[in-house]
Amino acid sequence: MSYRDVTIPEGSTFLVTGGAGFIGSNLAERLLELGATVRVLDNLSTGKEENMAGFADHPRFTFIKGDIRDLDTCLEATKGVDYVLNQAAWGSVPRSIEFPLLYEEINIRGTLNMMEASRQNGVKRFVYASSSSVYGDHPVLPKTEGQEGKLLSPYALTKRVDEEYGRLYTVLYGLETVGLRYFNVFGRRQDPDGAYAAVIPKFIRQLLRDERPTINGDGRQSRDFTYIDNVVEANLKACFAPKEAAGEAFNVAYGGREYLIDIYNTLCAALGKQIEPIYGPDRKGDIKHSNADISKARRLLGYDPEYDFASGIQLAIKWYQENL
Repeated sequence: MSYRDVTIPEGSTFLVTGGAGFIGSNLAERLLELGATVRVLDNLSTGKEENMAGFADHPRFTFIKGDIRDLDTCLEATKGVDYVLNQAAWGSVPRSIEFPLLYEEINIRGTLNMMEASRQNGVKRFVYASSSSVYGDHPVLPKTEGQEGKLLSPYALTKRVDEEYGRLYTVLYGLETVGLRYFNVFGRRQDPDGAYAAVIPKFIRQLLRDERPTINGDGRQSRDFTYIDNVVEANLKACFAPKEAAGEAFNVAYGGREYLIDIYNTLCAALGKQIEPIYGPDRKGDIKHSNADISKARRLLGYDPEYDFASGIQLAIKWYQENL
């Protein structure tokens, strides 16, 4: 069953925080296609209005420019909302090492504000973005919920704290929360710009410009790269999963494992480029290998990812070729 099989209850209203960002805008767009009423709350610190251009004039869409760090804004945005998809956060492990206080404000206090506002306004389910970074230095592959190691960055810490608040808000207050531990998500609208850009869009843009990309480390680090439509599916299914899923966190990935140097070579071949990369130092706070066990999400959410890496990367390359 893919997200296309998800039935949105008639008259449902969804709030997508961070809805002008990469994942959030894809969620908002799909929800509108499925007949939902959608609000987006975003302060545009990392999101872009152009990400919402395709649906900004939709009669069932409302954009609220505001910040999750402001509780009153969160309270206003959640009035009359059935489901919250909380994507608003700052990503990037290296940036979190540089700005730990900012990450605490946005990723912890901001998420807590959204949970509290959702509780006060009777939201049916609060689905929030967590991260594979919560596994820290635990060496065992695949990564399985309940087997976490020591955290390696402020970013990872913020996501772990969010999960604990999610558990507590379910147990103490009856707000049904579901945490989604995203692995390395990629696809349309992922920003290729800036020092903290994700690796796939960054490589594509540099190759299209005939620039030499830098690979941190030896290129033999591996990741469970996950196409955006799989993540959309997980969010929608998390909204309607059985009560047993509430208070839990789930891996969201394809369950594969790709080496960075292989991905680089795949991109070069697809774009018809022969450019030798530059090898730089390892990044602080990064884990060497990442691969997800998605059996818990399959069992409790009905998650069944449709796109493997090979099919997803072709769609992503096509989108960037048309839009960069």
